[in-house]
Amino acid sequence: MARRNVHLAVYDTLADWETGHAVAHIRDTSLHRPPRDTYEIVTVGPAADRPVTTTGGVRILPDLALDDLRPEDSALLILPGATLWDTGDELAPYARAAGRFLAAGVPVAAICGAVAGLAREGLLDDRSHTSAVAEYVGAQPGYGGQARYVEADAVTGDGLVTAGPTEPVAFAREVFRVLGLHEPEVLDAWVRLFGASDASAFPVLSEAQAR
Repeated sequence: MARRNVHLAVYDTLADWETGHAVAHIRDTSLHRPPRDTYEIVTVGPAADRPVTTTGGVRILPDLALDDLRPEDSALLILPGATLWDTGDELAPYARAAGRFLAAGVPVAAICGAVAGLAREGLLDDRSHTSAVAEYVGAQPGYGGQARYVEADAVTGDGLVTAGPTEPVAFAREVFRVLGLHEPEVLDAWVRLFGASDASAFPVLSEAQAR
């Protein structure tokens, strides 16, 4: 069993609901496929000694400063949405960090406003992606990925997961696929349970937990 880090970007105005499913279930090893690697969630803020405050008013003291984040120490970088993605360039350093991760072959998962940030960085031009609506990313300066836009709840393309703000379950689904956490039938049951309240998924998940 290996222990690896998943880095979660945190910053002021972070949208609390967008990454909750992914983060909580990455750490829950009860459904992971053998050999059941474990993952630690490491939060990455603008500075390690300054708390950030989410949209919901939750204060988070980051584990790591963005300047100290290295792709070689990570299995995945998760970028939540935030109002700040749409109001200036304050979060642009996170988009540049995503570029370094992708160049190093380490996956990135972006949702909501973070997708727009990656569009401005040119990271969507050659990768399949989605967003809230095509017009949202299409309006970003420097975006040239119109031909790679996909109408879907969440999309993975060349190591990059993208989703719109209303798709936290689909976003988590793609994150789990990228990390290889679940067997296909377990992942399908998880999505049916948390995405559609399908009670028939319970036996599949219970059996997986009992293995």
